[in-house]
Amino acid sequence: MSNENTTDIKKKSIFDTLHDEIINSDLPEAEKNRRLSLLLRVSNRKVNIMLVGASGAGKSSTINALFDMSVANVGVGVDPETRNINEFDLGNLTIWDTPGLGDTVKKDKANIKQIVRKLSETGSNGDLLIDLVLVVLDASSKDLAVSYNVINNTLIPCLGKETNRILIGLNQSDMAMKGRHWDKEENAPDTILKEFLDKKSESVKKRVLDATGVTVKPVCYSAGYTEDDGTQQAPYNLSKLLYYILMAVPSEKRLVLADNLNTTETNWTCNDDDYSEAVQKSFWDSLLEDVLEGAGQGAKIGRYIIGIPGALVGGLIGGVVGGLKALIVIPMQKAEPRKILEYLEELFKFVNK
Repeated sequence: MSNENTTDIKKKSIFDTLHDEIINSDLPEAEKNRRLSLLLRVSNRKVNIMLVGASGAGKSSTINALFDMSVANVGVGVDPETRNINEFDLGNLTIWDTPGLGDTVKKDKANIKQIVRKLSETGSNGDLLIDLVLVVLDASSKDLAVSYNVINNTLIPCLGKETNRILIGLNQSDMAMKGRHWDKEENAPDTILKEFLDKKSESVKKRVLDATGVTVKPVCYSAGYTEDDGTQQAPYNLSKLLYYILMAVPSEKRLVLADNLNTTETNWTCNDDDYSEAVQKSFWDSLLEDVLEGAGQGAKIGRYIIGIPGALVGGLIGGVVGGLKALIVIPMQKAEPRKILEYLEELFKFVNK
């Protein structure tokens, strides 16, 4: 995975940075200790994401684009029943990459059995282990029958009422319509392809709804790729995909995802809309609610931002490069100070409501 556009700054954990910010603040010692205790609780949380999809849909390229896989420890299930599920351990974040579907009927049955077994596992707290199932479909494929079968007859029945734990991504959107309508300069679909992808997304949504009664919202994106000659195509709509992942993951676990984002800034820049503010808010809501719980009325705006001086206005953390820099720091640097203060005031209202 390329680390282009990153700096030489050593990546510093978001939790270490927040720890230092709290320690160095002028808060009373009792309040420092309270917030450090809350931070420790949040930093110990785990996120487990399962990837499901047909062979060639781009599951591996998706996780490589989203997360900093350069630090992942790779393993496989120790149980014979799950030995073909690849486990990527990034510390607080674990990615479970299931075998590709659609090769043979016999293999599919065995793989689906593994998926069901993993979905039924519980963590140390007794809750279901898997927080989110990301189903990766090939937007350029006309035959999605195998994927529909797994979604409708395995995943949704296993998830039961917790269908918010499933997200469908339509990868390789750049190759839909044989790639003829992809604007390479803009790294985005032209009007014709955009309309096609919108219809494709609606078709997937309708087929799942008709079969299960469950409403899903597919996200069209491209994980990007590197050609044999070294030419790279950056991802498209990756920030949008991340936003929907954040919305599916419990808010108290979002900072774990923030700490594991891919460090290639260009991965996050090409989207069908600006998702930077939505991503910022999702992270900040988590920070304010779970780490700065009970900030109290009259929190200062300016020199001290509820006990973390400059951390929010500066883009949450200046020491973290890559994904967070592209999604939070740069947009905040471009914002007018008045807008920043207005937004922070809204966040304070959220904490103190």
